[in-house]
Amino acid sequence: MPDKNNENILLIVLVSCVATIGGFLFGFDSGVINGTVDGLQAAFKSDTAGTGLNVSSMLIGCAIGAFSAGWLADKFGRKPILMVAAICFIVSAWGSGIASTSAEFVVFRILGGLAVGAASVMAPAYISEIAPARYRGTLSSIQQFAIIFGLFSAFVSNYLLADIAGSSTAQLWSGFQAWRWMFWIELIPATLFLVALTFIPESPRYLVMSGKSEKAKAVLSRLYGATNVDQKFSEIDASLAEDHHTPGLKDLLDTASKRVRPIVWIGIGLAIFQQLVGINVVFYYGAVLWQAAGFSEADALLINIISGAVSIGAVFITMYLIDKIGRKPFLLVGSLGMAMSLAIMVFVFANSGIDANGDLTLGEMGIVALLAANIYVFFFNLSWGPVMWVMLGEMFPNQIRGSGLAVAGFAQWAANFLVTSTFLTLLASIGLAGAYGLYTLGAIVSLLFVYRFVRETKGKELEQMSY
Repeated sequence: MPDKNNENILLIVLVSCVATIGGFLFGFDSGVINGTVDGLQAAFKSDTAGTGLNVSSMLIGCAIGAFSAGWLADKFGRKPILMVAAICFIVSAWGSGIASTSAEFVVFRILGGLAVGAASVMAPAYISEIAPARYRGTLSSIQQFAIIFGLFSAFVSNYLLADIAGSSTAQLWSGFQAWRWMFWIELIPATLFLVALTFIPESPRYLVMSGKSEKAKAVLSRLYGATNVDQKFSEIDASLAEDHHTPGLKDLLDTASKRVRPIVWIGIGLAIFQQLVGINVVFYYGAVLWQAAGFSEADALLINIISGAVSIGAVFITMYLIDKIGRKPFLLVGSLGMAMSLAIMVFVFANSGIDANGDLTLGEMGIVALLAANIYVFFFNLSWGPVMWVMLGEMFPNQIRGSGLAVAGFAQWAANFLVTSTFLTLLASIGLAGAYGLYTLGAIVSLLFVYRFVRETKGKELEQMSY
């Protein structure tokens, strides 16, 4: 039994916090687009479909970044991939703001997507690989707090910049419009992330897998204490393939049946269902959604800030309880809560009126829709928001963690792209009620999926995870 008294908890927490700056940038980069839609339409003269591509183009990069980061991290390490992601964040933030054409903007957003995708899978994986089992859920949940805080910061930044300029399309400083400055603000945390990464150690589990035994033992000594090094090293080493071959995508197949391992399908299911409940419609199109429901641009941006604050409160609850209650109960409660709140929103939107311009008029029911939306956001960030990333970071055995994250991360961002890129089309064809009806169905099916297939991982060391 490892001696818990020798663990360097302060160092583990500090290193985890550095990794979660990637989560902050993930959130900021995802949320910043929310306040720039009007600016993009005006600057690039794009129609509904074109705007949908501008907004969702980042998600193409996210899918590629998540898939590539997973298996590249098995070859080059977790830390180098996070550093490459930090550089991509910096270049994307600058380029998205300076872009003069839609094509140029899409290129820089895809580059940002590569960074977001890489950070989305590598930050929780890195934290899982350095954290003791009894703290792992809490520390990994900090990633979701960072994502939400990044979203919240982007919403506040967008709101303030638009307020100072008069609107997102008005000129702000140095003759540039406010929506361009919304992207450039991200340069500050992105640069901080790159600098901070130079001070953290490589994942000890990666070092063991790559045969760098002495470096692995040195990191294990710093994290867990000298008395625990040999036992921890032996446990990690024993969890790898018998021939100690380099982990790869082929490990996702069962050696006997040649079929994809069940744990991989469960990971893919978790990743996809997190998106099928429609959460990123709120993240990316919150302003558009509430303007369609009859609120002004300023009101819509303020509602985003309120939703961000609700999200942060929900994640704090999860951080406190996840290592006590477990992962599966949170997912079940979250699916049920989202299904109910989404159903209320569907009812409100289905029974709303239409004005002379064809816009929704909710009247007094607008408050009901607003409350239901924030309840929905609360349940998501209490459950599927943090817990899905916690589970993806810890549920795969050491030998397939990188490859499993590559495939599950790709599935998550592909589903994200599908949901996000189709929202404006759904809005125009079947309205808010129809679109949210589909997301309600996704929440109901996710409840059944978790109940039937997901296994609890609370309190288990990574070396105890099974195929």
